[in-house]
Amino acid sequence: MPFVRIKGVLLHYRLSGRPDGPALAFANSLGTDLRIWDEVVARLGQHYRIVCYDKRGHGLSDAPLADYTLDDHLDDLAGLLDHVGFATTALVGVSIGGLIAQGMALRTPARLTALVLCDTAPRVGDAAMWNGRIGAVLAGGPAAIADAVMDRWFTEQFRREHPDDLAGWRNLFVRTDTAGYASTCATLRDTDLTARIGTIATPTLVVAGELDRATPVDMVRDCAARIPRSRFEVLPGAGHIPSIEQPAALAALIDDFLKEVGGD
Repeated sequence: MPFVRIKGVLLHYRLSGRPDGPALAFANSLGTDLRIWDEVVARLGQHYRIVCYDKRGHGLSDAPLADYTLDDHLDDLAGLLDHVGFATTALVGVSIGGLIAQGMALRTPARLTALVLCDTAPRVGDAAMWNGRIGAVLAGGPAAIADAVMDRWFTEQFRREHPDDLAGWRNLFVRTDTAGYASTCATLRDTDLTARIGTIATPTLVVAGELDRATPVDMVRDCAARIPRSRFEVLPGAGHIPSIEQPAALAALIDDFLKEVGGD
């Protein structure tokens, strides 16, 4: 399990895939860790050199006791990319990972060969919603909201047909560091890139899970409409985390897009 310290914050990451392959990085969602990408990485690893990581406050990475800004997450990711030697990379992000990916495209566009944004938007929710979420988690831990989150993350079919998988992902969520989760909610509360993403020039694929209840299709479609020349795709039968429910379909979309735009 490799680790690196970026500006004092310890990050856990995994480097895999073809050593001489094109660089590809993945950023995970709120309340998860790098394992949400496992089945996608397994399908792409023969062609790409891949880095996944646990963003601050999650998994085996540090959880500093302060509200996290988007710039904090961007500094972490930039430092990690430097550490693994990715001068340029294609970047895939889901949910807040997609917000981080948008931020990277705005901050260091020359560093990105392509962008894949899954189930995300330039702004998600509002301050009242996130402050309510922060209060609930600080009072009762992630377990206090776990069942509601599982309903938003996963389709009814997945919850019905894969009860053990659902239980495992719920375990991952409830074991997220309470302070780290709340501090990451603050990132979402305080970030609004709506007025800026129209300047993103990186070739961009935007993907929405057809049945996503956290960032519904229309919200994700609006994100795509604001990014010039982006492509928008809906994954049938997928919820908020398509890498779990539809990994083969998502991997195929990513691979086809990167080959088309030259990010491979």
